[in-house]
Amino acid sequence: MSDDALPEADAEPGLPHPRHVHTLFGHADAEAAAASAIQSGRMHHAWMITGPKGVGKATLAWRMARRLLGVKTDPSGPLAHAGADPVNQRMEALSHPDLLLVRRPYDEQRKRLKGEITIEEARRIPSFFSRRAAEGGWRVAIIDSADEMNRNAANGLLKSLEEPPERGILILVVTSPGRLPTTVRSRCRRLHLRAPDESPCAEWLAETHKIARDEAALLAKLAKGAPGRALAFHTSGLADMQRDLASAFSASGRLDQSGIEKLIGKATGTDSHQARAVLFDMMAGESARRARAAASAGDAAQAGRWAEASRRITSLAREAETLYLDPRQSLLAAFSLLDDAARQSAA
Repeated sequence: MSDDALPEADAEPGLPHPRHVHTLFGHADAEAAAASAIQSGRMHHAWMITGPKGVGKATLAWRMARRLLGVKTDPSGPLAHAGADPVNQRMEALSHPDLLLVRRPYDEQRKRLKGEITIEEARRIPSFFSRRAAEGGWRVAIIDSADEMNRNAANGLLKSLEEPPERGILILVVTSPGRLPTTVRSRCRRLHLRAPDESPCAEWLAETHKIARDEAALLAKLAKGAPGRALAFHTSGLADMQRDLASAFSASGRLDQSGIEKLIGKATGTDSHQARAVLFDMMAGESARRARAAASAGDAAQAGRWAEASRRITSLAREAETLYLDPRQSLLAAFSLLDDAARQSAA
């Protein structure tokens, strides 16, 4: 199987990989800050771009890399570029000698993406920076997502952070900074991307991608304003899972077994890895929403139960990914946590 045919860990379902995306929505200030630093010639050697899933972190990372590696600029934005430029085309083909992309690799034996970035992948970074720039300029390494590194990989990154390479830039794309060691976080300049409000996100979906406005509003709500996440839900049809999850709760507030089975069926079939990840996210998000509602109502005990369910579902999802746990059993365990919280809240 060729590399082009392999699934890519750093791409949202149904969407082009960020290296093929040529627009960035909603982050003019962060883009301007990055462009100013690049133009000054005094770039910090390590950048950490943080924010929720699908907010545009990787898109910004690739825009920074294009500017550093000399892609022809475009006047439409601080880091806008000419897509037809030969340098950009080599970057998109992952054939530029001064560009390195580190991400969760494909496991040939299991025929699926690995659950974490391993030490073997992290070791490519010092090796990359030990070489001279092939084209005499900057060398850029992007880690996406850096919070998916296991402990050994994160520790292996420290040398490149502690001994900055000459004209070498590390860009870490990070969804959950707390998963990284303090020694890594403290050595990076951070750019935090916040999701736009739901209303402008919905407008962007409707105007740019011609999605019906009622559907766009639902997608923006599900994605909490993160445009890439909302678009991924649309293109992959996963928005229907949120409707199914809502309908799985009976009038009493408990979960209906037939509704659970329907959702598990969607998330455990062929090529269902992304659906499973989204379902875990939705369950954790539903628990967090109920925790906030209970807190607003002054019920601290109920809020605590739902918050704990959200935390444990998130942890379970990560364990299922990294330890290759049985998908059906993992989802059943998550639904059990959700049902226990609902049962105690209804008591």
